[in-house]
Amino acid sequence: MTFRQKLLQLIYPIFKLLSNNKNLAGKIIVNNNGIVPSVSFYSLSSILNNGEDFSFEKLKGKNVLIVNTASDCGYTAQYDELEKLYQQLKDKLIILAFPANDFKNQEQSNDEAIAAFCKLNYGITFPLIQKTKVVGNNSNEVFKWLSNEQLNGWCNQQPIWNFSKYLINEKGVLTHFFGPAISPLTSTILKSIQL
Repeated sequence: MTFRQKLLQLIYPIFKLLSNNKNLAGKIIVNNNGIVPSVSFYSLSSILNNGEDFSFEKLKGKNVLIVNTASDCGYTAQYDELEKLYQQLKDKLIILAFPANDFKNQEQSNDEAIAAFCKLNYGITFPLIQKTKVVGNNSNEVFKWLSNEQLNGWCNQQPIWNFSKYLINEKGVLTHFFGPAISPLTSTILKSIQL
């Protein structure tokens, strides 16, 4: 871990204290009407950090938390919280991390460096996707689905910053968007997964 990364990890608790649900980073959007997607979540796929294809068909029957991540961000300590959440609920939850450089170039230069950073510093065991783009016209197909109501049925919210989170239920319905300041271990996320 670089000096900057260690410093960011130390100040992460301050980020959490200063963030509240009224600011943009603490934004939560809920699919209160249970709107189903017009394009199936399970029709999507990605490429894992190790180069293997990953079909979302494998995710049927599980809740899925998709997070755009970065190794050099004030919220990077959420990797630790994501791993704790995954270990706590891995019988019913899959977490997919999508490393990206969309916000201030805060991600490692290549997939090998990202994987090494995540495993060495946070012991990550949930799937890492290849480094990708998560905002704009050239974004990854998964993030196009997550932020386009024509595809997912209701949500147009692109990631606000690194560690924005999207929750898909066991039926493939996008149920929630959580801003980056929302800790993965908050009761709000835990209750949303338990539904």
